[in-house]
Amino acid sequence: MLIDRRELDARLGGAARAWLDEALAEAAHAAAHPGADSGDPPWELRFASVGRHCGLEHADSVRALLLVEARAGLPAVTRLYERGTAAERRAVLLTLHRLDLGAAALPLVEDALRTNDTRLVAAAVGPYGAARLDAHGWRHAVLKCLFTEVPVESLDRLGERARGDAELARMLKDFAAERTAAGRAVPAGLPTVLGLTAPAPVPAPTEESR
Repeated sequence: MLIDRRELDARLGGAARAWLDEALAEAAHAAAHPGADSGDPPWELRFASVGRHCGLEHADSVRALLLVEARAGLPAVTRLYERGTAAERRAVLLTLHRLDLGAAALPLVEDALRTNDTRLVAAAVGPYGAARLDAHGWRHAVLKCLFTEVPVESLDRLGERARGDAELARMLKDFAAERTAAGRAVPAGLPTVLGLTAPAPVPAPTEESR
């Protein structure tokens, strides 16, 4: 879960806060002067060392702050994702919905969903993926979560997107049948998702509508 700057300041020691101040100042400078730095902007170089300076438990939140402060565009987020470790890639995925990227960063989500790294899969089905994946991609993302045992609670807007989706229901039933036939357990979250695919109930007519 990402936390904001105020909460980070309350949790970080003095040296970590000073480092973060410098890193965010560099990110703000990059946002105010796009293209001024030759090569990699200084704030991007700090992206990989966040855990060392601010602690691994705060790394996602600090990296998210850097991306937002820099107003990172598609080239920057793609560069950081492609060069990054799994932890750095996860932070990029978790922050995509806070950046002004439209659907341009969807290939990063799709790449994460092709992996079997549960950290990346869970991050890929967060707010950005839930808003941008088309119906086909979303259904396969749901199955990917079940296959890799990512908790279905990780799927943002699950109830909204699953409601009334007959094709998703069919895919879930086929998946469950395949697992059962192979003597393997059906993922615990599958019945939950399947239940959500039922059409929304039709409201009973009121006196005014009769």
